[in-house]
Amino acid sequence: MAQQRLARQLILLGGLAVLLSAVAIGSLGFGDVPVRMSEIAAILLGAERPGDVEYAAHITIIREIRLPRIILALLVGGALAAAGMAMQALFQNPLADPYIVGVAPGAAMGATLALALGWEAGRLGEHALPVAAFGGSLAVSFLVYVLASRFGRVPVLHLLLFGVAIGALCMGITSFTLMVSPHQLQQVYFWLLGSFQNVEWNRVQLVWPYLLAGVAVLFWLAREMDVLLLGEDEALALGVSVENLKRILLATATLLAATAVAVSGIIGFVGLIVPHIMRLAIGPRHRMLLPASVLGGSLLLGLSDTIARSLRPGTEIPVGIITTFLGVPFFLFLLSQRQTKIG
Repeated sequence: MAQQRLARQLILLGGLAVLLSAVAIGSLGFGDVPVRMSEIAAILLGAERPGDVEYAAHITIIREIRLPRIILALLVGGALAAAGMAMQALFQNPLADPYIVGVAPGAAMGATLALALGWEAGRLGEHALPVAAFGGSLAVSFLVYVLASRFGRVPVLHLLLFGVAIGALCMGITSFTLMVSPHQLQQVYFWLLGSFQNVEWNRVQLVWPYLLAGVAVLFWLAREMDVLLLGEDEALALGVSVENLKRILLATATLLAATAVAVSGIIGFVGLIVPHIMRLAIGPRHRMLLPASVLGGSLLLGLSDTIARSLRPGTEIPVGIITTFLGVPFFLFLLSQRQTKIG
């Protein structure tokens, strides 16, 4: 029985990997300038066609515009899904998401203040917004953690309540900043909806080390997360250092989510729905759930970004809108199912 379960899980992981590869390669052909699959294959294999002006233009489009964008979307999707899985383990609730401790409001506040204060015209230049968003996410999450800590313990209910309260305060600061600096409204609003426009290779280089490190830490803690699902008292009885585990999970999930938000804006529901779907498909054991969530998050965001830049030629829809349209119905379905079970 165990061998059959393992075989089914490995088949599912393999299927996700194959589907993700197909989506990543296929999405290279979509956009304002369609590119045939035969040309995509030739470009990826490094083939040259001297004198072919159209082919040279397609090389630039694929290698310098679409490829870094698609890779970044896959990395961000994987990071958000891994962070969501960690938060669901921490809160022992399948409806927890990566932004639950103030990551998104903190990022919005940091980015808005950076634009209002003109930091993009300073030494940081175009890096001002992602740096400010990243710093705002970490600062708010750390504040939530400090406020929730009591006598060396970190009750998850306190994390939730302080996260909601501090998040509301951050959104109030963001709204006030936009009111007194209305010229920044359109830029901030577009960023808040999430986007992968104008992505360059340096953003990809910024994200992948954090994703790799975060996933490695979560994989190392897979057994402890399995035990934590039994409850804190049971985990303590089985030798798990629960408070240390909660701190590491919180720090790792926050770092993953903050990195994703810094380079792409706020993209909702990926970290909520993907781990939940993968848990239903592959089971609750985190050693399998983690890679399934990473692959599933990458797949969802890769598809969403392809839709976002292909749905209306000449006009790009923020990818956060696409994930919201996909996520809200599923979230409502989860709530209705939970209500049915409670009743």
